[in-house]
Amino acid sequence: MSERKAYRFLIYAVLTFTLIYLLNLTSFVFEPIGALLAAIAVPIVGAGFLFYITNPFVNLLERIRVPRLVAILIVFLLIVALIFFSVYFIIPPIQEQINSLIETAPEIRESFEGIIDMWRNRQDFIPEGAQETINSMMDNIGEYAEEAATSVFSFLGAFFSFMFSFVLIPFFLFFMLKDGDQFVPFISGFFSKSKAESLQRLLNNLNESLGSFIQGQALVSLSVGTMLLIGYLIVGLDYALVFAIFALFMNLIPYIGPWLSAIPAVIVGFFQDPMIGVWTAVVMIIAQQVESNLIEPNIMGRVLKVHPLTVVVMILAAGAIVGFVGLIFAVPAYAIIKTTVEHFYEEYKKTQPVGKKNIW
Repeated sequence: MSERKAYRFLIYAVLTFTLIYLLNLTSFVFEPIGALLAAIAVPIVGAGFLFYITNPFVNLLERIRVPRLVAILIVFLLIVALIFFSVYFIIPPIQEQINSLIETAPEIRESFEGIIDMWRNRQDFIPEGAQETINSMMDNIGEYAEEAATSVFSFLGAFFSFMFSFVLIPFFLFFMLKDGDQFVPFISGFFSKSKAESLQRLLNNLNESLGSFIQGQALVSLSVGTMLLIGYLIVGLDYALVFAIFALFMNLIPYIGPWLSAIPAVIVGFFQDPMIGVWTAVVMIIAQQVESNLIEPNIMGRVLKVHPLTVVVMILAAGAIVGFVGLIFAVPAYAIIKTTVEHFYEEYKKTQPVGKKNIW
């Protein structure tokens, strides 16, 4: 019996790789579909994110006998109010701090060049290997700057394309909130009763997993951003609001993002005053300890049920393959795949005779 299962598994593997190979040969057929999906990806992803954030509030209003359409309008009014609040009270100080940071950038560069000159004047105290690394970095600094400038222009192009698609998000969000509960019955209506029930369980599990992850990650990011803002203000770090907002968004990348967001804050803190740099690092470590030991286990631990090392490996692999987008979507994609595989495995076990519930 085990040989039959191994043979069946081998057949499935061969068929899977054959299908992948054929799809690769005919990839030109799917290019128009890929272009279409890329065009609607931003409004769908943006509206989906807002849907999982706002849908619990809409459901709460509906439970207290507020008509769903009225509840949706209330949510939209709250979003508009939040936008106006940000425009008048949050964005101006952020813009002011960014302009100030840009003005002080030459001073930071001069300080950095002074540190490099000090290293060069003390070459006898620097190991040969380290000196070669420093010289290589200094020789290639122009190339690094050119690559950075190219990345900035690419980012600006992508940003304007994103803003064009951004205006479609409210329309997608409105219909998601209004008709989202009809999606599962509509899709399952094309299948037989048993398959429809199985599909409904799968879609409901995916909806719960994805919704819990997005809501939990948003709450964790907001908590970390608030803690860092308070801590940066206490230690007297310049541009505290900018670095806190940056950390809030970088925290959407689990485990790695928070530490990446700390690097510019600590560097600027050291150039401002060495002790402020030290205290900035201390604030970051305290915030991460609170997040890792109190907030994230209670919010995210029950959702993902994945070892942190697995998450880090997934993020690094996705980042290497897809880029920055992969860093953000690696974990939710894993949650979707994990839920789907677990569902079909449970369905497979139901079809097996009693006492033979496992694949092997």
